[in-house]
Amino acid sequence: MEVPRLDHALSSPSSPCEEIKNLSLEAIQLCDRDGNKSQDSGIAEMEELPVPHNIKISNITCDSFKISWEMDSKSKDRITHYFIDLNKKENKNSNKFKHKDVPTKLVAKAVPLPMTVRGHWFLSPRTEYTVAVQTASKQVDGDYVVSEWSEIIEFCTADYSKVHLTQLLEKADVIAGRMLKFSVFYRNQHKEYFDYVREHHGDAMQPSVKDNSGSHGSPISGKLEGIFFSCSTEFNTGKPPQDSPYGRYRFEIAAEKLFNPNTNLYFGDFYCMYTAYHYVILVIAPVGSPGDEFCKQRLPQLNSKDNKFLTCTEEDGVLVYHHAQDVILEVIYTDPVALSLGTVAEITGHQLMSLSTANAKKDPSCKTCNISVGR
Repeated sequence: MEVPRLDHALSSPSSPCEEIKNLSLEAIQLCDRDGNKSQDSGIAEMEELPVPHNIKISNITCDSFKISWEMDSKSKDRITHYFIDLNKKENKNSNKFKHKDVPTKLVAKAVPLPMTVRGHWFLSPRTEYTVAVQTASKQVDGDYVVSEWSEIIEFCTADYSKVHLTQLLEKADVIAGRMLKFSVFYRNQHKEYFDYVREHHGDAMQPSVKDNSGSHGSPISGKLEGIFFSCSTEFNTGKPPQDSPYGRYRFEIAAEKLFNPNTNLYFGDFYCMYTAYHYVILVIAPVGSPGDEFCKQRLPQLNSKDNKFLTCTEEDGVLVYHHAQDVILEVIYTDPVALSLGTVAEITGHQLMSLSTANAKKDPSCKTCNISVGR
């Protein structure tokens, strides 16, 4: 199997990567980090080439990073290539029956350091990796003389940036559909949840850290604190559905209590769970609140009066609300919410656990809700 072309994976401002047509992935792997080599590997016996040390990783994004290192000047002028061994860090909690990730051995023409490693096909956001480096000298017969491997270092890729989230936003815009009027936000939970709020939190629901559902690179997963609400309505009644996957008791609150001119609206994520329908996560944050400051730095802000998902407009002095019909909205409110501001009552429908999105993983193969960076 030939090594894929890497001119988009490893690059330098002054020199592109070279395509190594006669060097197979198996050949590179036969010279591993322990220095074990094979006569059939296409790599010549070890000669004294400088070993990279003091490796530094910088400018980390969700699908790229810069790498540099130091090396002795001896035989430095003989170096023609760098071999970079990139692997996902082992996760002790990973599924032992799942196929292991194939280690990525990158071959780059020797270029001025630091060099940029970029490639969404082998780099995922918010993922821990290990990396080691060899220097190499290509011989006239096509074989390589290589140094010993450097020390192994670890790093973690970043979350999606605002640029990536804007790409997701643009894809979500396409399928949002027509807007339907609504008047309340609601939150379903078990009776015990509301009893606990009354007894331990002075009647106020408290923000909690968002779980890891949705896009793997979402900057709000595991970081943003908030309270989940829904606002979807049934097409025929204009009211919230009577079924819910989250519990038989529902807190309802007038929309203007949470979403008004004193709040900001942000786009958080767009995903599906191997289903035909899609979810959009929005964040509502009171202006100037800690949640608002968190979102300003990380999320695209939406015009509350004019967007494809959730709007608040004024008609004849009254605030009017609309939500998108063709996506399921998950709304996160970043401040505590007192139960006294709304009502709690038991729903008459069923608890549809199959529709729960708790820690749900995004379908990485869906062309509708994925962008060309790590999933």
